[in-house]
Amino acid sequence: MKTQREQIIYTWITSVLDSDQFEINFLPGDASFRRYARIKLNNKTFMLMDAPPEKEDCVPFVTIDQFFDSQGVRVPHIVAKDLQQGFLLLEDFGDILLSTLLNDDTVDAYYAQSFKQLIELQAIDGTENFPAYSYEKLISEMELLTDWMLPSLNIQPTQDEQALIKRTFAILANAALAQPQVIVHRDFHSRNLMKIEGETDLGVIDFQDAVIGADTYDLISITRDAYVQWNTDQVYQWFRVFYDLLPETAKQDRDFEQFKKDADMMAIQRHLKILGIFVRLFERDGKTGYLKDLPRVMWYLLEESKNYAELQPFMQFIQAKVMPKFAAKYGSYEVVA
Repeated sequence: MKTQREQIIYTWITSVLDSDQFEINFLPGDASFRRYARIKLNNKTFMLMDAPPEKEDCVPFVTIDQFFDSQGVRVPHIVAKDLQQGFLLLEDFGDILLSTLLNDDTVDAYYAQSFKQLIELQAIDGTENFPAYSYEKLISEMELLTDWMLPSLNIQPTQDEQALIKRTFAILANAALAQPQVIVHRDFHSRNLMKIEGETDLGVIDFQDAVIGADTYDLISITRDAYVQWNTDQVYQWFRVFYDLLPETAKQDRDFEQFKKDADMMAIQRHLKILGIFVRLFERDGKTGYLKDLPRVMWYLLEESKNYAELQPFMQFIQAKVMPKFAAKYGSYEVVA
């Protein structure tokens, strides 16, 4: 028995494909109200995005997809759209997420390909097309930690601790803004890159939150993926590979050591945000799937901040006040050798 929404979808696809002889299979959901279905007609497949307009705004996705497509970024072509109803029919990239292909033997080649595509993305002038990753935005993301994770652990920072948190967040936000500003995908990790049959370029999905921000952000997303962990030395080797690909303008007054610090600072900002997001997905939305990744994200935070004196007071607060309760509630992470 079809729901009313499914009946509307069925009618729309029938009109778009000029046939009612298609198969439709809805795929398991993710962290949003969007859902996807694979549409099969004869030997051709398409991907339907169903984004109810009252819950999800399709317009940013469509605008960015069309812009990226015109600039040669490997995003899905839009076959048909109905923004009023919240339907998009897209090119089907298949089912092979990069995350399922990564192992010690394959990772270098796949990451080298992703870096090449990142550099190409960063070479596009998107200043007219994307909002700035502003100071306010960077701060509000880190505040997800204080808004969601700390309350989930019944931690109420003292006034001094609140001031320390504020100072640390400011250090991290300013570090991000001091870096070369380029197009940032914002979720450029192994679950949002796809292996497309017969193609070398990886398919890029989930780009609707793109902004103009630090050139290390997407590098961090993939090399310090919230869902996969690699040896620390290997990650720094990838930083070097990426650094060598950067245009000369991005290396002015910025040797590799500075770049490494830029990347670490950006990673710390991102992981503070992710800790808050994963707890919010659990506490507010009842989604438990991300809880198993929380200890890894916390491990990243502890690891990345070790070398930076300006972050030590904040990290002492994390170690002393947060870690005992965090480990008790969410577990701890076993390090890969």
